[in-house]
Amino acid sequence: MKKLLAFFALSALLISCQGNAQDGLPPGAFEKRIQAGQVQLLDVRTAGEFQSGHLKNSLQADWLDKVQFAERIKYLDKSKPLLVYCASGVRSAAAAKYLQSNGFKEVQNLKGGLTAWKLEGKTIEAPSASAQMTLDQYQALTRSGEVVLVDFGAEWCPPCKKMKPVLMQLQKELAGKFKLVKVDGGLDIDVMRSQNVETLPVFIIYKNGKETWRKQGVIELSELKAKLAN
Repeated sequence: MKKLLAFFALSALLISCQGNAQDGLPPGAFEKRIQAGQVQLLDVRTAGEFQSGHLKNSLQADWLDKVQFAERIKYLDKSKPLLVYCASGVRSAAAAKYLQSNGFKEVQNLKGGLTAWKLEGKTIEAPSASAQMTLDQYQALTRSGEVVLVDFGAEWCPPCKKMKPVLMQLQKELAGKFKLVKVDGGLDIDVMRSQNVETLPVFIIYKNGKETWRKQGVIELSELKAKLAN
């Protein structure tokens, strides 16, 4: 009988935890969870909303774009706590439920979203004041070396972060043999449109100013080395 009661108590606790994840943590508790460390922070709004202001160190995956969302969360750690938020808490509650059903161990939603966060006087990262890269600047950069690798990425893009150590190792192993150019996927919109880049990350190789290869997504170091050497 005691074992049966313990089983029901545990089941109730698990259900309660799942409900709380979707209902959400209020801003104060959400902030404390961030400050405790060892968490992943995911903004599920659109890229445009994200650029208007977001929580520091957030990654971004648009919940309304199901293909993009599914692709980006593949690069998150399911065993590590995941904190999600949106503008009002509605989209992130739905996203939290989806993430839980897809194997994420601990998911917490910001109750009331960024609206509630700002109403409590809490700060967000301001949008970048940097100017966009112009098309002329882009063209000049693609001709600035015999071999140029262009990285269309962003700090808030999960697969882009996955590529960061790969690119660092590439620069180490092929030092002086190519030039790396970074295009900000959240800022340099005109350049992205001109190059028909719609998803991140995208890598393009130019040799003597002419495009010779491009690929979207996470790429192995060995493949990048081979394409640069060809």
